[in-house]
Parts: sequence; structure tokens; C-alpha cells
Amino acid sequence: MARKKITKKTQDDGDLLKNTHIANAGEMIEQHITDTLEINYMPYAMSVILSRAIPEIDGFKPSHRKLLYTMYKMGLLTGGRTKSANIVGQTMRLNPHGDAAIYETMVRLSKGNEALLNPFVDSKGNFGKAYSRDMHYAAARYTEAKLEGICNELFREIDKDTIDFVDNYDSTMKEPTLLPVTFPSILANTNLGIAVGMASSICSFNLKELCETTIELIKNLDHNCIETMPAPDFVGGGIIVYNLDEMEEIYRTGRGGIKVRAKYVYDKEFNCIDIKEIPPTTTAEAIIDKIIERVKAGSIKEITDVRDETDKQGLKITIDLKRGTDADKLMQKLYRLTPLEDSFSCNFNVLVDGYPRVMGVKDILIEWIRFRGRCVRRRVMFDLNKAESKLHLLRGLEKILLDIDKAIAIIRKTEEEAEVVPNLMIGFGIDEIQAEYVAEIKLRHLNREYILKRLKDIENLENTIKEMKEILDSKAKIKKIIIGELTDVIKKYSKERKTELYYVTEEDSQEFVEEIPDYAVNLFLTKGGYFKKITPLSLRMGGEHKFKENDEIFQSFETTNNNDLLFFTDKCQVYKAKVSDFADSKASVLGEYIPSKLEMEEGENVIYMVVTNDYKGYMMFFFDNGKAAKVTLSSYATKTNRKKLIKAYSDKSPLAALMYLAEDKEIVLETTGGRCLLIDTSVISPKAMKDTQGVGCITLKKSQKLSLVRDYVQGEFVKPSRYKAKNLPSAGAVISNEDVMKKNNMTFEGFE
Repeated sequence: MARKKITKKTQDDGDLLKNTHIANAGEMIEQHITDTLEINYMPYAMSVILSRAIPEIDGFKPSHRKLLYTMYKMGLLTGGRTKSANIVGQTMRLNPHGDAAIYETMVRLSKGNEALLNPFVDSKGNFGKAYSRDMHYAAARYTEAKLEGICNELFREIDKDTIDFVDNYDSTMKEPTLLPVTFPSILANTNLGIAVGMASSICSFNLKELCETTIELIKNLDHNCIETMPAPDFVGGGIIVYNLDEMEEIYRTGRGGIKVRAKYVYDKEFNCIDIKEIPPTTTAEAIIDKIIERVKAGSIKEITDVRDETDKQGLKITIDLKRGTDADKLMQKLYRLTPLEDSFSCNFNVLVDGYPRVMGVKDILIEWIRFRGRCVRRRVMFDLNKAESKLHLLRGLEKILLDIDKAIAIIRKTEEEAEVVPNLMIGFGIDEIQAEYVAEIKLRHLNREYILKRLKDIENLENTIKEMKEILDSKAKIKKIIIGELTDVIKKYSKERKTELYYVTEEDSQEFVEEIPDYAVNLFLTKGGYFKKITPLSLRMGGEHKFKENDEIFQSFETTNNNDLLFFTDKCQVYKAKVSDFADSKASVLGEYIPSKLEMEEGENVIYMVVTNDYKGYMMFFFDNGKAAKVTLSSYATKTNRKKLIKAYSDKSPLAALMYLAEDKEIVLETTGGRCLLIDTSVISPKAMKDTQGVGCITLKKSQKLSLVRDYVQGEFVKPSRYKAKNLPSAGAVISNEDVMKKNNMTFEGFE
């Protein structure tokens, strides 16, 4: 390896580093977490909220605005398209977050991607599809784009001081803080964003309905928006399951869920269902995957095939049906079991004057009207200032034109060019600006026609200025201008509603009960928490179980697939599931790990499983302190599909044992002191409260505890009455020598 040549410069640099002291370098400094959050985390959070994820009242996030403004400055509002790569490169002057992020933003804004109800980018080439997970867009060098015609409404009079401009990130050019949109674009397109500690999810509304609602709101602040704009309108169409109360709540608060169904057509000739419109929150692939999953699980038996037939004509999912299947009933089932019906979660969080606010539809439109009113006022003020400046010049010209010969004489007699303007100012009593304007008039314009035209311009300007001042002094006139602009937008860009409304009936409100295939199964639960569901046929073909090291079967049942499961854990909780929730398995696999399957807490373990379909019987809980609790199993039945119940049993004393009782029976309790107690569970009264502490069964001496609870085997005791008690709690009895010998003989002969 070549040795680096040491020059005088490198020596000087080294000496400089040696002599430079960096404060606190290499030292560990104690800092409060609150200071770290305030100094480091809060600026980041504010940047994400204000400059990235939450849209502002003009309807755009900064990335959208930078891209569209760049395209506007490139002249793409008119003329032909240009390569997307050119647009991406130019946008990096305003948005330094990388070409991939910029191109993804443009793809979403494009007409070809079909993500927006009112797209802003006219695209050519493969821009992917919002309704497809796997249909990716082509690289920027292959696609072309320009601005859509509706973008005229985004940039109209942007150069008339309608909004503020700021420096870009390196102060080499200016960019707008907002766009002076002439319609409420904030509600015209779907807009999603996740910030720090907050998010935004705005659905799209039909442009015509939106503008008409805004007009009515300008005329009357008490207008009910839902009358002119009954529901959102999504680019993918579909059907909104309409609930007036829920919709009014969303309009009022800006929060809530909107159920959207896919639209389908039944093809009688081929006995299939064609789906061409789906909810905006899912994709064709997700729908197909879920249908296949349900078919494999046996939940849906009416389908023979499902495939994606999307082509240049648009989205199309085809579902082939078995002969005799009712397509409408099948779709009702699919709506409930697959994403063919999905919910759009609304969270109308918008930045207004730099502050995030969750608002209802009416409040957002009122804020937009206020914003647009400021834009109109600033535009009129800009035009007024220009008109007054022009009038000022013409007033000076008017004085000159009254005596042109005098003006010519002054100019001819002035020896130095620099003295022309001052001499004109003195000669006609005009200011420097007016004199400069007069001095620049060409000789060819000093004729009667020119003079008359200029004098007429003065009269027109005076009238225009008067009108503009009247506009600035009248809120009504400003509102009239906004209404006129909205009316123009309706005429030019309105489209028919794509999403249909379906009003809920009593039949729809009835709870759907999924048909679960019922067949014989064998259930196995191991001590390690692994669960297997095996059909009898599969068990006969291969009955040797596979376990993890030191694991073994803890419980096993012969039952059917249409039953419920209760998994009791060591954290006083019970998790509910259905046998049908688990796929058929084999003995040769480990099985499903219950803590993961049911999303249990960290370190939580299964200690007991109950299989039931009617929730009859009891749960018996025995505690170290000698108490026992008898809880009706119906206490664990719930009307809703709750998966987890807390306080499944008492936590006042450690649990010694638990068991399910279909009916009362005799059981044996054993203590660490060698005592036994034989009781009939019928003497313990059942309780409905799950976490009851129970009643005393066996009295214990100090440092002793209940160690074992088991079923009583008829004949295992020579004198059973020895271990029975008339009243509870009881101390029980020490096991006799006869019973010890009998137990040893039974064990030796293989009875246990």
C-alpha cells in the first residue's frame, strides 16, 4: 500500500485538530428525557405534521403543491406532454426528498393511476392502478405527463399576489405556500396522511355536488350540507351502504366510517359474477386472496373458481359459481366475509393557518370560503394598485397632451439627457414617475388618435377603480365573485356521480350467521400450548404425534367442528375461539401455538381448555388457600364476538387446579400435609360472578396448601366415609395404611 505523502498543509491541518477543543467531546452527559423530546423529537414531529403529512385548506400537501407548481412553471398547463423524468428532475429544485418519492407523488395525482376522483396530471403510459396491489407503474423515463385542464383552477391569477411565496430550500427560487384554488379541492379528492401522533383521512365528494353545496353555504350559513351533497363519491365507484344518522355524524364531526360495497353483475350465460367496482380501501388481489382463503376453510362452498380478468377496459374480477347457486345470496355472504364490503375511516384533519384541526364538512367549507375570500380580495387589491399606477401615469400624460408643443420644446431645448425628466416635471407640475413615462413615448404616438385613446383609457380606468373599491368594501360582492367562479367550475368540469347509494333495510340490519361446516374432529392441546385439530380419518392414517422437546399432550377431545373453545390462562384471563377458526391439521406437525394465534400477552400461557356449544355446566377453580369457586360456564358466553375476557377467575390466591364439570360429581382434594378430602361438588353453590373468591373447602395448617384435585375413582378407598365431611370447610383425614397399600397394588397392576 502506498504511503501517503505528508505535506506542509496536512501537517498544519493535524496541528489544527490537535489544538481544537470540542466541548463535551467523548463525555457522557446526563439529560432529562423531557429535554430530549423537546429538543430533538418535537421539531421532527412538527415538521412531519406541518410540512409533510397533513393537507392544508387548499387541498394539497407540500409534495403535491411543489410538483404541480413545477409543472405549471414548465408550461405544462398547455401544449404537449413531456417525459416524467424531466418533471421529476425539475421538481427536485423545490422538493429534495429524492426522485422516487416525487415520481410516486405524480403517479398518485395522475389520471392513469385512478386514485383520484378529479386527477390533476394528464398521463400517458403505464402509471399502475390504485385498485391493484401487483400492477406497478413504469419507470419515469418511459411515461409522459402534463397538467389536466382542471389545473387552470389551481393557478388562476397566482401571479396577482393572491397567495404568499417563500424561498425554496436553497433560496434559489420562490414557491407558493398555498395554491389559490377556485373550488374546495380539499374535499374533491381522497387524501390520506399519517403524521406523528395524528393522521388525516379525507374522502372525495362529487365536484358538482361539492360546488353547489359551497354556493348554498355562501348564500346561507345554516344550509344543511347533506341535502345537496348526500354522501362521498369515490373514483372506483361502488355502493355506499347509506345510514343517514352515521353520515350526519361524519358531516358534523369529521370522524366515522363509511361502508362501501363492490358493484357486481350476474352473467347468466356463463353462470358467473363479474365485479367491476370495488371499495377504495382494498385491492383486487386482496379480495381474491380472501375469497380463496374462505373457500379453503369451507366457509364458502358455492364457488368453483375466482380469477382476475382486469384488462385495458378496466377492473374485472370473475367468480364462477356452482350450478343452482343464488348469486345475490352469495354476494351478501361475500360482503360479510371478504373485503368486497369495506369501511372507509374518515378523519377530516386539515391544517388551517398552521394548526391541525379535525372539522366536519360544513366547517371545512366555511374555512375554504374564508380562504378563497382572502385570495379574491388580494387579487382585486393587486389589480387596483396596478390600475391606480396606470391612471397616475395617464394623468401625467393628460397634462402633457394639452400642450404637446411645449413638451417638445422643453425636450429640444434641454442640453443634457439627464435633465429631460426634471425639466418636464417643472414645466407641467408632474412627478418623476409621470415625467419618465412621458419621456419614453415614441414620436409616432404624438398624434390625435393616440391622444383620444389615452384620454378614453382614463375614463375606463376611473370606472374600473371605482368598481374594485366597491368590491373591497363589500363582502357580498366578494361572495358573488366566488359563486361565479364555482359556477364556472361546475359548467367546465362536473361529472356524474360514480358511487351509488344503498339505503339500509331491516333485512340488512339482521345479524349474519356464518354457516360453519360441521364434521367430527379430534382436538389435542399440549402442555407447551400447541393445538391440533385432526379429522378421524387423518388420525387413523398417521397417529404418531410430533412434539417439541419435553412437551406432551395435556388434553384431548372427540368433538365436532361447530363448537366453541375457551382457553384459560395463568393470568386470570380466558380467550374465546371457535374450532372452525383452526385449520385441519395432522398428527405429524407441531400444531398452532395458541398464545400467538390468539394474540395473548407476553409470557401468558394456556393452562386449561374447554370445548362447548351450549355453555352448560360449571367451571371449578381450586386455590392454594383451600377455597373452591364454582362458576356457571354461561358466565363466559357473550352476545358479541369478544375474543378476550379479563378476570376469568379470582387472583386473590394462587390457583391450584381447575376443571370443567358437565354435571356434579365426587372429587378428591389432597394437601401438602398428606390429608385428603372427598366431597361432592353439588354442596358448593354456583356463582355467576367469574372472579368470586369461592368458599372454604379444606382447612390447612400453617405453611400447608392444596396440592392436588382429581376425580374420585369408585372403590379406591376402603372406607370412603373416612374422608367425607358433614360440613365444609373440613380438615379431611390422613390417608390410611389400607388405602396406601390398595393404591400401591392398583398402581402395580396397571390401573393408573
